[in-house]
Amino acid sequence: NKNAKPGKVMSTSQHMGACPHAWRHHQHHRGRMWAASPAILRQLFLLRSLSPPRTALLLPGAGAGGCCCSSSSTSLRRHAMATSASASAGPVYEADAEAVVRRITPPLDRARHKGQAGKIAIIGGCREYTGAPYFAAISALKVGADLSHVFCTRDAATVIKSYSPELIVHPILEESYSVRILTEVAKWMERFDCIVVGPGLGRDPFLLDCAGNIMRHARQANIPTVVDGDGLFLITNNLSLVEHNSLAILTPNVYEYKRLVQKVLNCEVNEENASEQLTALCQKVGGITIMRKGKADIISDGKTVTQVSTFGSPRRCGGQGDILSGSVAVFASWARHFLLSNEYPTEKRLCSITISPHSDSSY
Repeated sequence: NKNAKPGKVMSTSQHMGACPHAWRHHQHHRGRMWAASPAILRQLFLLRSLSPPRTALLLPGAGAGGCCCSSSSTSLRRHAMATSASASAGPVYEADAEAVVRRITPPLDRARHKGQAGKIAIIGGCREYTGAPYFAAISALKVGADLSHVFCTRDAATVIKSYSPELIVHPILEESYSVRILTEVAKWMERFDCIVVGPGLGRDPFLLDCAGNIMRHARQANIPTVVDGDGLFLITNNLSLVEHNSLAILTPNVYEYKRLVQKVLNCEVNEENASEQLTALCQKVGGITIMRKGKADIISDGKTVTQVSTFGSPRRCGGQGDILSGSVAVFASWARHFLLSNEYPTEKRLCSITISPHSDSSY
């Protein structure tokens, strides 16, 4: 500014020049930037989640005879599927995902210590794929977990560490079988509330075999397991890893789901009887939970079917499924803790988590 004196700091109004509306425009621009910041968006989401519930919550998996926490109206509405759907598949409920999350989210309490809001582990990450495990791990933290670990190969570890200092990265997976890997993972396993197997794992036979052994160890320790990405490729060829495991949650996309249906039911995907086929698939594998991602996400544990049709981003880019898997891991750990708490001491089964992968994931 030619009117500025040496050593004198110009005021904002002087920087605006002679335009009488410049200051107003400047403030409006700053306000728009502030309102669009990720921090503010997350806070607005939390405020909305903490507001008094407007709907009731039917606990996931409770079915028609389950526990219902009542309020002004019901949170799960009966939703009519295709008119040709078989009645034997039972009713399909539209889930109020926000009410479910609000109910199971642990309260902010000064008496709590680090780790009580969730400790999540991601099993995946190799030389070719470093983004997928990062998205899964960081989304777990963004949703509300206290600690997020990544078990990956040495080639991927430094890259993943450089993405965020918040992640705890273990470069112990190897592209050759080693007993040392299982020994190292076993030291950590019982600390976790849920593990996610598959994001960025790749299809190296030795890595897949290692991931399979980790899944067996998690099952023995009764740790919920979310399976996504290359983990679904692994279990499609080795169903015994998840058979009769009520703590297993699969999150297949359209192609992964098609391979599962062909392998387990020996038929093609039937869109007209989608809920019936999904229920049959869950029952055939042995009571696992499957979240079939799509235009409307359908979730079943082989007994009940829930749908989330809330519309979100129309984009279908890489990484969205990884964000979902990390988020589901947190929700699964919260739901299990909620069901095993004093309020429902006899409930022992982890059920469907009715969260849409196409909901706003910016928080």
